[in-house]
Amino acid sequence: MLLLLLLANAVAPGTTFTCTPVAVWDGDGPIWCAEGPRIRLAGIAAREIDETCRPGHPCPSASGRTARDYLVSLLGGARGTRRTGHVVVRGPRLTCVSNGSARGDRTGALCRSPQTGDLSCAMVRGGYALAWKRYGGDRLCKSAGLFSRRR
Repeated sequence: MLLLLLLANAVAPGTTFTCTPVAVWDGDGPIWCAEGPRIRLAGIAAREIDETCRPGHPCPSASGRTARDYLVSLLGGARGTRRTGHVVVRGPRLTCVSNGSARGDRTGALCRSPQTGDLSCAMVRGGYALAWKRYGGDRLCKSAGLFSRRR
């Protein structure tokens, strides 16, 4: 029963959904959505907010706080901080495609902002995260379609 509750906010793989960002923890998520899901950006890895990298994860040189702050800027900038340490944002509505559960109540997803394009690609391009080959990050920004960056 507890497992079902934890997965309640995970969006089924392949589902396109809308996310209005309200809070961010670190450079690859979770991004908390007003609609309910908590998103872990797919195909990338950023340092943890405590400046560590988890074993087996790519480890970018950018600090966890710097990566988080860059993601916050892509989502419209900081509007405050919650007691938990999450940065409050009021970003543009994102269009996301789920690639399934990302542990617990998080959904792994590719998300596109109308202002910035693909958030995962923007984080990698800026040097704040690394593409994670294990999760398709090496081909993520090369593919055409909804999540390619167009300017």
